[in-house]
Amino acid sequence: MAKNNKNDTGRSAASYYKLKTDAVDRLVDAKDAPEVSDAEIKKYTSKKKLRIPMWLKIVFVKFWFAGAVCYFFLWGLGMYLQGLDLMVVLAVGLGVVTDILVNRALRHFEAEPGSNDKWMMVTTRKFWSVFLNVLYAGVLLYCVFRTYYAINVLIGVNANADPTQEQSMLGVEPILFGLFYLGFDMLFIIIKRTLKSIFRDAAAKASGNVIKK
Repeated sequence: MAKNNKNDTGRSAASYYKLKTDAVDRLVDAKDAPEVSDAEIKKYTSKKKLRIPMWLKIVFVKFWFAGAVCYFFLWGLGMYLQGLDLMVVLAVGLGVVTDILVNRALRHFEAEPGSNDKWMMVTTRKFWSVFLNVLYAGVLLYCVFRTYYAINVLIGVNANADPTQEQSMLGVEPILFGLFYLGFDMLFIIIKRTLKSIFRDAAAKASGNVIKK
């Protein structure tokens, strides 16, 4: 009787493992299985941890690097350079940092390639993209310092005061500079995305196709 039980157990185990291997073979040989994105795979394979929203990471990176450039370039070189020379150095520093560090960090955070391009003004990865970022940084700097100028005029400071100097009631410091720079950056990026959407919809209507949103 014990011998029969042993044989039955062996046959049951063999059948069980054969069933499992058959199921694995069917999964391996499946040809019509739906494709799964990398983001979906990460959702189930990554360990549970504190998840920071993507927009918050991007906003913080942009703000932090802008403030850091203000600290090292404007505060560090302010005693040696003045006026237009200082603005040119700041524009070059911000453009290079954006091209080499900020955009690279944004691409590192991407769940899928290109998903964070919508947060960048210059999305190309060519060697000349640094020149575009320097020009763009110059535009942002102009807007930032015009904002300092307008605020100082409103609060009664001499309209001819240089906002980079200590004589201004609202002086330039990294935190507020980073916030102003971030604000104008996001404003121009939103305008760019809106214009692209308008032109894309117009082109689709002209060709007889309607883009579903």
